[in-house]
Amino acid sequence: MNNPPQFTWDDLQFFLAVARTGQLSTAARQLRTSHATVSRRIDRLEFALKVKLFERNPRGYVMTAMGARFVETAEKMEQETERLRADLTEGATMQRGVVRLSAPEGFSNFFFARVLPRFVTSHPNLSLELVTIQQIMSLSRKEADITVVLDEPKGGPYFSDKLTDYHLQIYGSKEYLRRSAPITCRDDLLNHPFISYIEEMIFAPGLDYLGDVHPRIKPRFQSSSIFAQLTATRNGLGLCVLPYFFASRYPELERVLPDDVDLRRHYWITCHRDLRQSPRVRAVIDFLREAVVGEDVRFIPPWVKR
Repeated sequence: MNNPPQFTWDDLQFFLAVARTGQLSTAARQLRTSHATVSRRIDRLEFALKVKLFERNPRGYVMTAMGARFVETAEKMEQETERLRADLTEGATMQRGVVRLSAPEGFSNFFFARVLPRFVTSHPNLSLELVTIQQIMSLSRKEADITVVLDEPKGGPYFSDKLTDYHLQIYGSKEYLRRSAPITCRDDLLNHPFISYIEEMIFAPGLDYLGDVHPRIKPRFQSSSIFAQLTATRNGLGLCVLPYFFASRYPELERVLPDDVDLRRHYWITCHRDLRQSPRVRAVIDFLREAVVGEDVRFIPPWVKR
């Protein structure tokens, strides 16, 4: 049993040429082929689709109602093909437009801001919008093109990939620790004021650290901003669980119970599946993947075995 012939993109090009000119001879000249080849390709396309696309008459080819409807589909395919060809030909120069990235405050300020000059240099035609108020961003409502999140999305039309692990430990200023009661075990932490997130404003389970440190810790100072928490810690207001990748940059801070408390969290990069192959979105995702493995920021502490 013979299978029916399959049409190709070339067949659609022949169809569009005839649809636009109404003449086999004119279409043949545009496509630099013969009158007979154009006729054969149209016949093959109609046979493969099992539908009549043109009425033949002495004055030329006139589209049927089905043929007119098929033009819209063929033109969309033509546009996507041209866009893909341009992307492949022009490469990075065609990666242009606006990309909105939503990411946590710590990731944005202490990592992405550091590598931003490199991004601008390598992608001069892209305009970037960086949003750090993550609670209000929604991929499903297209409020952001890409999000960096702490918890992998479950379900939905999303692409997600783990960007990196990162570690957190307890920190206090050296001056605060010098004048405060010694800390030799987790129970000693109950004698010290803690700095943390406002509980009802924690927008991701991964930010709820204190329960993993000690179930009875009650924070003294709370803020929705990790930068405010860092500043309060540096100013000696108490102890705080902070990511290693930026807390380690401040020599006035010291790790507390480093051998006992070491929390691991993850950054995930996500986007709507419809946008995954967009050149502008793909450029940002690829850049982030490359940047996290560089030496600009050390998400993984040197004492952790990879």
